[in-house]
Amino acid sequence: MSEKLRVAVDMSKCQTYGLCVAIHPGIFDIPEGNGRVVVSREIVDSDDRASIEEAMWACPAQAITLQPVVDE
Repeated sequence: MSEKLRVAVDMSKCQTYGLCVAIHPGIFDIPEGNGRVVVSREIVDSDDRASIEEAMWACPAQAITLQPVVDE
């Protein structure tokens, strides 16, 4: 069973550069007319970890976080 991870964008830091969308459009999006990055899948499998981490490191604003989901 793969680990579940939570993806988040800190909107107080995000400058909508769009690099995250270019790297992983299945997770990140900038809806037309919105002007802000949205996370289309907040909970992802560890299979997406490498590309999400690439988006995290590519983000000039360092606005993306990735955390393990803790079972309650």
